[in-house]
Amino acid sequence: MSNRYNHARVQEYWQHVWDREGVYELDDAAIDRGEGTYVLGMFPYTSGSLHMGHIRNYAITDAVARYRRMNGEDVLHPMGWDAFGLPAENAAYERDTDPESWTRTCIEQMRDELERMGFGYDWSREITTCEPEYYRWNQWLFTRFYENDLVEYTGAQVNWCPDCETVLADAQVDEGDGHADVRDDTPGHADGEGVCWRCGTAVETRELDQWFFTITDYADELADGLDALDGWPESVREIQRNWIGRREGAQITFEIDGDPIDVFTTRPDTVFGATYLALAPGHGVARELAQRTSSGASEAVDDFHDRAADGRAEGTAGVDTGLTATNPVTGEEIPVYVASYVLSDVGTGAVMGVPAHNERDHAFATAHDLPVERVVAPNDGEHGERNGQPLPYTDEGMIVADGAYEGLASAAARERLLDHDAVTAATTYRLRDWLISRQRYWGTPIPMVHCEECGAVPVPDEDLPVELPEFVQTTGNPLAASDEFVQTTCPDCGGPAERETDTMDTFVDSSWYFLRYLNPDLSTAPFENEVADDWLPVDVYVGGDEHAVLHLLYIRFFTRALADLGLLDRREPVDRLVNQGTVLHGGEKMSKSKGNDVAPHEYGAETTRLFVLSAAHPGQDFEWTATDVSNAYEFQQDVYRMVLSFTDGAGGRTESRPHDAYLEREIDRTIAAVTDEYDRFRFHRVVTELQQFAQLLRRYREYETPYRFAYSRGLRVLTKLLAPLAPYLAEELWSALDGEGLIAGADWPTPLHDIPDYRTERELVRTTLADVREITDVVEITDPDEIELVVAPDWSYRAYEIAREVNQEPDSTASEGSRRSRDGSTPAGQPADGAVVGRIMDADAVPGTEAAADYAAELADRSGGFEPVLAPERELTVLEQASWLFAEEFDADVVVRRAEPDGEQAHRARPNKPAIHIT
Repeated sequence: MSNRYNHARVQEYWQHVWDREGVYELDDAAIDRGEGTYVLGMFPYTSGSLHMGHIRNYAITDAVARYRRMNGEDVLHPMGWDAFGLPAENAAYERDTDPESWTRTCIEQMRDELERMGFGYDWSREITTCEPEYYRWNQWLFTRFYENDLVEYTGAQVNWCPDCETVLADAQVDEGDGHADVRDDTPGHADGEGVCWRCGTAVETRELDQWFFTITDYADELADGLDALDGWPESVREIQRNWIGRREGAQITFEIDGDPIDVFTTRPDTVFGATYLALAPGHGVARELAQRTSSGASEAVDDFHDRAADGRAEGTAGVDTGLTATNPVTGEEIPVYVASYVLSDVGTGAVMGVPAHNERDHAFATAHDLPVERVVAPNDGEHGERNGQPLPYTDEGMIVADGAYEGLASAAARERLLDHDAVTAATTYRLRDWLISRQRYWGTPIPMVHCEECGAVPVPDEDLPVELPEFVQTTGNPLAASDEFVQTTCPDCGGPAERETDTMDTFVDSSWYFLRYLNPDLSTAPFENEVADDWLPVDVYVGGDEHAVLHLLYIRFFTRALADLGLLDRREPVDRLVNQGTVLHGGEKMSKSKGNDVAPHEYGAETTRLFVLSAAHPGQDFEWTATDVSNAYEFQQDVYRMVLSFTDGAGGRTESRPHDAYLEREIDRTIAAVTDEYDRFRFHRVVTELQQFAQLLRRYREYETPYRFAYSRGLRVLTKLLAPLAPYLAEELWSALDGEGLIAGADWPTPLHDIPDYRTERELVRTTLADVREITDVVEITDPDEIELVVAPDWSYRAYEIAREVNQEPDSTASEGSRRSRDGSTPAGQPADGAVVGRIMDADAVPGTEAAADYAAELADRSGGFEPVLAPERELTVLEQASWLFAEEFDADVVVRRAEPDGEQAHRARPNKPAIHIT
């Protein structure tokens, strides 16, 4: 074997062995048992090649899956392809090919890259969403949703991307320059004031008949369910809360010529300052109201409606209808406008304009020269100005309007207003129904036909899937250009009909794919209900937080809808969600578009994997640096050389010596520490632990001829602990060490002895070594003859435990480190620290010596930080076992002893802080 590790030389061999042994395949019997662990990374879009974000994501899931598998669990760790979508269609245009050919080429390349990276997937469960065998079930589920009133076909103002030539869901519109803030009392969406998430083109607003999933039926449950998702990052939960946008407020009924118009507001206390009423351009009564006025006003409203629908009326644009509305609280008549900033499907589609207390109302009133009436004053009387004019005051305050409410606080006024006949408590949501229609080719055809006699009719199940026709490059919607596809017969009446030419949003594909992995070849249903109930929720799901709405909200909706259809019992899809941070290069996100990307294979599979896992906590961003990558590379080489030198060289001692016990104990401590870090997903700390352990093994080997049993066990444990992170290297080392079977299927190492205090033991040795280094540096001792470590007397441990007990008692004031009486006072005639000192000095094990009294006073003055300490015998033993480390580093004799009860060292030594004397 070469003395340098080269993963490229061995990866093909170990891939072959893993495949031959079926290490990562979970058989149907294990699936049916339903007792395993489901580990999943968000499946990739078929873009053509992997990027470093993919590598970090899948390195995390692979480490978890391998770790759980070595712990004896059945692990489901599948992979598939999010294969539909507009980018593939655009790429086909650019390359003069078709989307399917381009997609399948991408899949082959990406699968090969994933395999070369050593990721252990169950490829027998691979799914591809553009396969008719998969999207058939998209269509089947759509039909079930339709039959249960979870699908709506309706005209609506929608987001339109003129470049992609398709509509977009609200979550697919990103904020662009000049994107307006959401109004305080009517949470809204982009509606023409953002850019396309795919291409960055400014989004327009159009009115079209479209297909929607009625996700709003689940708004309350989706919001309330977030509180129970303890395994999800709070940032994701907060994003979903904000997107659902549940708002508590009031509905106030105004009147226009005797007809009621409801408005929603979170600040009904500002109703006294309403100076106009604004309707959305798409409000159901806007045109009807205009018809009651002069023809000129009607034409103006009609024209404004058309301009708004085409995206040509934004910001403060609006038109006066010539009508007036009656404020039900004040009785005043105020003008009625149609305004672009009011949204027809948010709230009630009508807003009471209160310019003095709302930023957007103020901007509209200023543009249209409408009155500004201040009715809420700040409690401190101070208020800001801009250009000499008062700014809108949007906080709580005191009502200053004339009448029965004057002088009330805002909250009190809101409460009293609920007694008014025209005011009722109400709740609105920012969330709107999920628009799934796309006017593009590369997606799941919506399984509906349109019949003049029967209307919209679902395609029967036995006729599914409705497959895509042959691709033809054309402008607009390619499906609409295919007469063969469009022309059909009505399933109900048999008459002529036309197929729906819209395809589904690709986020439909990914809203249930995790269920299909359980039964990828099932031909009678999308998944088996009982199997799905056994395996859900997914135990560990890894992906970016940019999918907090686009994907993660949708899978929560889908799971609930499937449960209500009787297809599942579970209502939440994911137990623990891990958001991986961003890989930066030069301070910016690594990407091809920025020209700062690094190919995943440039530095080798395991060097890259080790680096991305060791660089930071999975949820944190980190900077890609050549130095840190080099460190990961050298760590592999060091471990490889260490194992080879052992297997090729001397066998080592067969008899044990005292210092060998330290290594044996440290092996157990390392197993305990690394296991804890794996359980907590802190892979960066796993790598640190392994690096320190490898360094200890190297020092041990160089100190003197190693004890064969302890050293070989150390190398085997190091190899096993490394296996989830660097599988090729671990298999190669395991083979060299003559390990039984494959390490991918080996058992996780276990300590030979229980180490409940492993952290304390390690800290004792590390801090003592650091103290010795500091003393030698400060005193400038370059060649010490002897290092004496003096462990504190037994009584000091009892004193420490008494102080620790007092500090942890409910009535203890930790900030003062003192004992208090039950009412919080200090006992009469006794200083605050007297209770601690008294309890220590009264203890049978503590002598009445000067050293004991001084230590008791010291403990009483401590403000906290009473960490657990080792028992005196254990501290003495640990330091004796570790004495060789001091001898090896400082080339000095080392003496470890216990202090005399009242000797000189008893005044200096403390529990887990030995006194140090250097000759």
